[in-house]
Amino acid sequence: MSQDSNKKLDKNFKLMAMSAVVLLILFVYTIYKSGIHIQGNSYYLGMVFLFALLFLAFFLKIKQDKVRAFFKLDKKQTTAFNEELIKSRANVSNEDLNSNIQAVTSNVTFKDVAGITEIKEELEEVVDFLNNPKKYLEYGVKLPKGVLLVGPPGVGKTLIARAVAGEADVPFFYQSGASFVQIYVGMGAKKVRELFAKAKQSAPAIIFIDEIDAVGKARSGKSNDERESTLNELLTQMDGFDGDSGVIVIAATNKIEVLDDALLRAGRFDRRVHVGLPNINDRKKILELYLNNKNHEINIDRLVQETAGFSSAALATLINEALLNMIKNNKRILNNSDIQIAKNKLEFGKKQVKILDEKQKEILAIYQASKAFISKTKVALFDEGVQKLSSTYPSYNELCENIRRDLAGFVGVEVVKNEKYAINPEDLEKASKTATDVVNKYKMASSVDELLSNIKNDLRTEFLQNTNEIYRLRDIMLRNEVITKNDF
Repeated sequence: MSQDSNKKLDKNFKLMAMSAVVLLILFVYTIYKSGIHIQGNSYYLGMVFLFALLFLAFFLKIKQDKVRAFFKLDKKQTTAFNEELIKSRANVSNEDLNSNIQAVTSNVTFKDVAGITEIKEELEEVVDFLNNPKKYLEYGVKLPKGVLLVGPPGVGKTLIARAVAGEADVPFFYQSGASFVQIYVGMGAKKVRELFAKAKQSAPAIIFIDEIDAVGKARSGKSNDERESTLNELLTQMDGFDGDSGVIVIAATNKIEVLDDALLRAGRFDRRVHVGLPNINDRKKILELYLNNKNHEINIDRLVQETAGFSSAALATLINEALLNMIKNNKRILNNSDIQIAKNKLEFGKKQVKILDEKQKEILAIYQASKAFISKTKVALFDEGVQKLSSTYPSYNELCENIRRDLAGFVGVEVVKNEKYAINPEDLEKASKTATDVVNKYKMASSVDELLSNIKNDLRTEFLQNTNEIYRLRDIMLRNEVITKNDF
C-alpha cells in the first residue's frame, strides 16, 4: 500500500475515535443536565451505541490489515503474486532469519531527488511493478531481477535507491559490498544468505548493495576462497528467485569494468542505469531544493554556472558549508560571500572538489564537442565516454571508428587550441587497447603506433576542415552542457 493510503486510513481511525469520544462527552453532559426528561431505555441504548462505536474503531485499527485485504486495498492483491511470495518465504530457513539484518522504511521519494528526470522514468517501472504486480503478471511479464546503478561517487545512487523504496512503500535492505568481505571463510556467504532470506520473508522488498565491486570483482587466477565463495553465493541467490518473487536487487558501483561477467549476464543485473554528474538544468533544480526555505540573496543562475562538475553531494556540501559560515559570522541571510568561502574550502581543503573556471570549462567543452562531432551521438559535458559501435563480429572499420571516438577529444582540443591538454587519460587507454587488439588479437594491422598515428592524422585533417562546426558545438555545450542528435 502506498504511504498516502496508510495516512488516509490512520487519519480516518483518529477522526472516528475523536468523534466517538466527543459524542460520549456530549451525551453524558446532556444526561447530567436533563436526565429526568429521558424516558425508558433511551439512556441505556445511547450508552451502548457509543461504546459499540468506540469498540468498532479500536477493532478496525487492530484488524486493519485484514480489512484492507478484504477490500483489495493492499498491494498483495494478486493471487499468483501471493502464491509466489508464499513459496519464496517457505524456502527460507529459520537459521538464515536469525540475523541482525533489519529492513528500514524509506521516507525518501522521487520528489526529494532533484533532476535525473530520465533515470526516474526508468525506475518508475520498478515502482509500478511493486505497487501493481497484477498488471504485469496478467501478461506473464517479469521485471528484471537486478538494476545496476553506474556512476561516479556522490551523484546520488544510494538516494535514488531509497527513493524507489519510498515510492513503492516496501522494506529497504541496505548493505555495503565491503560488509560481505569477512576474515573467516564462509562468513561472507552466510551474510548474503541472511540478507536474501530476510528480503524474501518481507517481500515485496528491495535489496540495495552499495559499492558492489567490493564483493563482485572479476575472478582471476589468484585464489581467494572467501571472496569467491561470497560472490558465488550472491550469484546463487540471484538465480534463486524469479522476477515475480517481489524482491528487486539494486546495486551501485562506479567501477563497472571490474565486475565479474557472471554478475552482468542476463537474468541477474539485467538493467543498467547510468547516473552521471548533474547538468546545468539538474544543478539548478538541486540548488533550488537545497536553498528552499533558506533566507538567502544567492543568484542561483550564476551559481549554477560556477558549479560545473559538481556532484549532487558536492552541491549539498557547498550549501552546508556556506550556511555554517553564515552562522559563524552571526548573520541571518546567506549571501555570495558565504558561497565563495565555502567554494574555497571545498577546492583547497580536505573536501577537495575540482572547480572549473571559464577557461577550463571551455577546454572541456571543446573536448566533448569534438567527440560528439565524430560520433554524432548525445554527449554531455561530463560524460566519461561516448557510445561505441558494437557487434558480434566487428569489422576493421568498426574497430577503427571506436578508436576515432576515443581519440577525438584530444585531437580536437589540440587543433582548436593549438596545444595539448591532459584531460581524460582513460580515453587514450581505451584507444590503445582497441588498437592493440586490432594488431595482436585480430591481425588486421602490423603496428599499433602506426595505426594510432594514421587515425590521429585523419582526425586532424577532418577537424581543420570543420573548425567552425566545432566552435558551434562548443557553444551549445557551454550553454546546455549537453549535445543531442537534434543539434546536428
